[in-house]
Amino acid sequence: MNQNSSAAVMTEQQVYAARVAALTAKLYSEPPKACVITFGCQQNVSDSERLKGMLAQMGYRLTDDWRNAQLILFNTCAVREHAEDRVYGNIGRTKAVKRQNPNAIVGVCGCMAQRESVAEKIRRSYPYVDMVFGTQVQYRLPEFVYRRLSGGERVFERALENGEIPEDVPILRDGTLKGWLPIMYGCNNFCTYCIVPYARGRERSREPEHIIAEAKEMIAAGYRDITLLGQNVNSYGKGAAHGLDFAGLLRQLNALEGDFVIRFMTSHPKDCTKELIDTIRDCEKVSHHLHLPFQSGSDRILRRMNRQYDRAKYLELIAYAKEQIPDVSLTSDVIVGFPGETYEDFCETLSLVKEVRFASLFTFIYSPREGTPAAMMDDPVTREEKGVWFDELLRVQEQIAAEDEKRFSGRTYRVLCEGKGSRDGFLSGRTNGTAVIEFPGEASLIGEFARVQVLSTEGGLKGVILS
Repeated sequence: MNQNSSAAVMTEQQVYAARVAALTAKLYSEPPKACVITFGCQQNVSDSERLKGMLAQMGYRLTDDWRNAQLILFNTCAVREHAEDRVYGNIGRTKAVKRQNPNAIVGVCGCMAQRESVAEKIRRSYPYVDMVFGTQVQYRLPEFVYRRLSGGERVFERALENGEIPEDVPILRDGTLKGWLPIMYGCNNFCTYCIVPYARGRERSREPEHIIAEAKEMIAAGYRDITLLGQNVNSYGKGAAHGLDFAGLLRQLNALEGDFVIRFMTSHPKDCTKELIDTIRDCEKVSHHLHLPFQSGSDRILRRMNRQYDRAKYLELIAYAKEQIPDVSLTSDVIVGFPGETYEDFCETLSLVKEVRFASLFTFIYSPREGTPAAMMDDPVTREEKGVWFDELLRVQEQIAAEDEKRFSGRTYRVLCEGKGSRDGFLSGRTNGTAVIEFPGEASLIGEFARVQVLSTEGGLKGVILS
């Protein structure tokens, strides 16, 4: 989709948005309300901001109270079974809304909606759901709402177009200081446990000029903390005609005028390069935080996961990052109990955690996803035993975090005052990495950067603003 075709597509959706506004004006005596309920990762949160932007364009007022909404939209996650169960439970509760107001619209979108089995289940078991549409056609929300409001059949659209990304989708952001900036969508890695490539399609990178333009808009609007998003930001630009890779994009964003911090996630170790680490080191606006999921410390399990790197390569990257960026904050993801994992394999994960000493970990017990290769692998270890391993990992990480927290004592950091702290009269903000500090300060400082010295590490970091 070139620039002209993208503009034509969005112009068409604007026409549908105007038609929706005209229809709802006849149905309701005041502007209708819409509620977007988001499950899952930061990418889903960012997608929901675009969904909300389109709803506002259609004349809907946004609300968090789904019971009084005339349109309810669930933006879903398919990564774990528990998330799907929560979605079905919430969908079931909307039946009462439809009973009270037959003109109300209930929709399900996102990763879960992309799965054929989910769409079919909703078609059969939830007849009051009006729209089910996948990740790559979300920009057509005005069209789908119009079709349903004008008496059309239920909407089921799940095409994975895998083309270029439509730009100029209106955005209604949730925050005012911290914001999400997607740079790419989809994934080409096909880790054996992961449903994302099937739910979001193949990798597609946004054009650099669109990313830069959106970043400038965010900076001008007062955003001070911008997180770049992608399933694998390290592969940004692969195969694109512009020839810009992720390190180059970071350098261009770093050169923009303004006082702000750049963060990013998620990185895949197979595509993480020393050049990227050098870029983080050299760019003063890029956070010294590297989220680099290793998933398992066992080479045997990494091969079963199709992660395309080994323990030695991962540790080499970590060693280089620590050498070049001494204050780097390292975080990661770990799956416990992958099919075929033994306790010996798990102990290799423990030893890697002890060697790297992460600031924090996102830890999960393996959850099978229908349609992935791992779901068909033998999995002889019981859930109870995996739970024992999981608890052991948590204890190790908690001890590391408690020991390493002491190194912050007495040090001074440049901190964005993000909001009020947990105690009256205190503010809260993060270091250049991920550590959160609370410190006395006036609310007028929120949104400003301050030099904060850590005075105590007991029960969390506490500090004071230096004049």
